[in-house]
Amino acid sequence: MKQTNRYLVAACGVILHLMLGSTYAWSVYRNPIMTETGWDQSSVAFAFSLAIFCLGMSAAFMGHLVEKFGPRVTGSISAVLYASGTVLTGVAVQQKELWLLYLGYGILGGLGLGAGYITPVSSIIKWFPDKRGLATGMAIMGFGFASLLTSPIAQQLIFSRGLVATFYILGAIYFVVMLTVSQFIKRPSQQDIDNLISRSSDHKVSDLTTGITANQALKTREFYLLWAILFINIACGLGLISVVAPMAQDMANMSATAAAVVVGMMGIFNGFGRLLWAVLSDYIGRPLTFILLFAVSIIMSGLLMISHTPTLFITAMAILMTCYGAGFSLIPPYLSDFFGAKELAALHGYILTAWAMAALVGPMLLSITFEQTGSYLVTLGVFIGLYLIGLVISVWLGHSHSKSQE
Repeated sequence: MKQTNRYLVAACGVILHLMLGSTYAWSVYRNPIMTETGWDQSSVAFAFSLAIFCLGMSAAFMGHLVEKFGPRVTGSISAVLYASGTVLTGVAVQQKELWLLYLGYGILGGLGLGAGYITPVSSIIKWFPDKRGLATGMAIMGFGFASLLTSPIAQQLIFSRGLVATFYILGAIYFVVMLTVSQFIKRPSQQDIDNLISRSSDHKVSDLTTGITANQALKTREFYLLWAILFINIACGLGLISVVAPMAQDMANMSATAAAVVVGMMGIFNGFGRLLWAVLSDYIGRPLTFILLFAVSIIMSGLLMISHTPTLFITAMAILMTCYGAGFSLIPPYLSDFFGAKELAALHGYILTAWAMAALVGPMLLSITFEQTGSYLVTLGVFIGLYLIGLVISVWLGHSHSKSQE
């Protein structure tokens, strides 16, 4: 029987996430949609929030579908839902029907995001029992970098073909590419796993098809503490992402043009952070990596409070963005450290509800504190307090993980 190339499986996972992560390019469409339809900004912005909320909530049950039917099936479901959601967005703009925008981009697109986001991660981890951090970092990095690829392509299509046609063209591309790569994402057979373990020089490598069930994991304290640190990391990160441009102008006296460039740069650090921190965790362990991540977040948030120069502001914000991206790629291998990878897709789906909640809480918390005080300093103080809670939980989890390893 021909040996499957695990790097091909990983590459197809990256491509799938590159397609899905294009949802982060929503800001490219926002103004053209408003111009074409006459809808106000908040109405259009809600479509993106709805999509991210549906991603997090749908992942909770989509994970069980991955376990039951395999990644090829859920990847194909994702292709159909995400592509049809994109096409329906074009119909919504053409017909000027706001409810169709919410149904297409928000609900169908969001369900497609949820199904596709968790499809490759648990499978790739099982192909890389010796490099779990690298495996998830590679897959999830694609999601972070996607807007850098999609934004210029979408802008060019809008300019040359028009807004409505852009959604039709992109929908067709998403469908073909996602459906194709999904066929190459598969779980390793027991023979594959035995070969990978026997070839590895790392004596700590274990069989990642073993472990407890997702429902058993839900009865442990550790799962909810992992949920809490992911929630804190994403809520604070999303809050900061939502105001990078005005923050740069207000706190570092940058021009609107320079601030817009900074926003683009942050996407790069968000993407790289997913890979760099995850690879680091393979060497120093997930517990110490999370402790470092929250410690660095506290220091950089403090630096933002006192920095009044563009250089300091950009440096601190860039490092914070790597920390934000890191949470997504560190959680799957940390879950497998505690509970094994027997039902990792289902577990990963459950914990992504933290993303759905954080998408609502983070930006809202920032806007409320800014409206009340007129300053980002109070918000940063609140975020530092949350990061401190995350740090304490991470230290506790480190002790708990050490005991479980003994």
